Amino acid sequence: MTMIPKPPDRSVLEQEQFLKILSREEALARFEAALFPRALPCQTRKLADALGKALAEDITAPIDVPPFDRSNVDGFAVRAADLAAAGEGAAVRLVLNGETIHCGTAPALQVAAGTATPIATGGPLPRGADAVVMVEHTQPAGSDAIEVRRATSPGQFVSYAGSDIARGEALLRAGTIIGSREIGMLAACGIAEVKVARKPLVAVISTGDELVQPGAALPPAAIYDTNGAIVAAAIDENGGEAVFLGAIPDDEARLEAAMRGALADADMLVLSGGTSKGAGDLSHRIIGRLGEPGIIAHGVALKPGKPLCLAVCDGKPVVILPGFPTSAMFTFHDMIVPVLRKLAGLPPRSDAKVSATVPVRIASELGRTEFVMVSLVEGRDRLIAYPSGKGSGAITSFAQADGFLRIDALADQMPAGTETEVTLFTPHVRVPDLVIIGSHCTGLDLVTAGLAHVGLAVRSIAVGSLGGLAAAKRGECDLAPIHLFDDKSETYNSPYLVEGLELVPGWRRMQGIVFRKGDQRFEGLDAREAVAAALKDPACIMVNRNQGAGTRILIDRLLGGARPEGYWNQPRSHNAVAAAVAQHRADWGMTIAPVAHAAGLGFIPLAEEHYDFALVTARKDRPAVRAFLDALRSDEARAALQQAGFRPA
Repeated sequence: MTMIPKPPDRSVLEQEQFLKILSREEALARFEAALFPRALPCQTRKLADALGKALAEDITAPIDVPPFDRSNVDGFAVRAADLAAAGEGAAVRLVLNGETIHCGTAPALQVAAGTATPIATGGPLPRGADAVVMVEHTQPAGSDAIEVRRATSPGQFVSYAGSDIARGEALLRAGTIIGSREIGMLAACGIAEVKVARKPLVAVISTGDELVQPGAALPPAAIYDTNGAIVAAAIDENGGEAVFLGAIPDDEARLEAAMRGALADADMLVLSGGTSKGAGDLSHRIIGRLGEPGIIAHGVALKPGKPLCLAVCDGKPVVILPGFPTSAMFTFHDMIVPVLRKLAGLPPRSDAKVSATVPVRIASELGRTEFVMVSLVEGRDRLIAYPSGKGSGAITSFAQADGFLRIDALADQMPAGTETEVTLFTPHVRVPDLVIIGSHCTGLDLVTAGLAHVGLAVRSIAVGSLGGLAAAKRGECDLAPIHLFDDKSETYNSPYLVEGLELVPGWRRMQGIVFRKGDQRFEGLDAREAVAAALKDPACIMVNRNQGAGTRILIDRLLGGARPEGYWNQPRSHNAVAAAVAQHRADWGMTIAPVAHAAGLGFIPLAEEHYDFALVTARKDRPAVRAFLDALRSDEARAALQQAGFRPA
């Protein structure tokens, strides 16, 4: 007999809750105050080994560059006064001195009045000369003289000593990342080695019983450890040197040993998971035993990122990031990167910003500053910022978003149509060549794959058929994938089009009821009989689809006014429906045949729906749109769709 463990005492749970939620600004200020000022660890590197490092101190130029006056062209070093009267009708004859000045050759003879000295580009200007005449502007006058038919001015084609870099000038500032250009400047000044900041060694630990490292088999209820790899890469991108120590299960003794070992060897420790004060979240309790002053902030008024824990243990920063990937990465970039860059001797990160309009209302939580990941598309006359809507557990939110917008803690929403500032994740935003907003389908990737291979940037945003139509009407996309059935005409999609939109046939896909094979409540029934059987069984749980999806409209038609258990579970994709049934969280739902078969589930066909595209007529001649239409009609795409279980129109 399995014993149910006794629940923890409520008083203990209450004590374990966040002691005080701090604002983002206060939490960061406390963290930095506990760490700085501090000496910057540095090391001396030869130029060849300094690439990519940050300078630890300002560097002033020890010499002038160039160190002498030099010629910028091949020609003759002259006295400008000798050529004051020169012109097309009045040639001036100059006698050549008995030397030619090459690069690296020190002049020996003075340029006297009425004379000139041949000089190569980069050659040092001889005594007496104050200008250079290009060889193309002269004519030979015997073997020892030239004629010049144009006047010159003092300083013509001459680079003076120190005109590039002056002795004592600030050459490079501390915090500068040394690249090839900086190495060139240092070499020009004769500097062979520089003092650079030593990259802080940052230990990274993932925590949780559920974590499995990529490459291993995935047991039930387990997930792959994405945070370890993401956090380590982000540390390297921001001046640190990450050492990933693996994932530690929720065992207090093992975790404490790992944390102590990490702090003994590294300059900083970053963990992910174990911040939310659950029964298995141990990291924050261990910190109090690792050194003073301990926890600086645990709980920040951020969304995502409220469970963030910041600590300092005997002078070393310890960070516990939330376990969900988007929460972990956002809080890392927003709260930890400023501290990491200081430890690495780098200047603050400079974030590019753009203005954009949000097309839909974004709900927010009063009392917490919320940061929302957005994807940017080009509207009729402005940038449009679509919220990702995937939640803090989504791996792709950070990778697919262009930036984020901020909703103030005192606001409970950002209304549709609001113009706001978007902070970009990269210095520049590349607006996609092709924007597709509407219903999700795995077949879409088969058509657009070839476009990506020829360098076209394609952005697909899943908001459902109705959401896609709304975006198309507002001119925010090129195409809106839709599969909407009209009861009156009993046809798909065409009745929903308005002026400015035209229909592009896509493919046909079989929608139906999905269930676990062997479930006798569904085996041998047609779709309507299966739904009727499910409605008769109170223990039979369904999984629905999101409002606005064409599938949702089809489900509601089948259900009539019924609202069975699970009706309000509304995932946004066919794959999520199949996963819910396969994992026994639901017993039935509606999806498309290719997804059901891929998941190894039973499938009862209901109707072949039309997955088509509402094309914005004003955009049909854009090169990326033409490329998509060509790809859609290509033999390769049609064959790929058929192989995946779709029927091309």
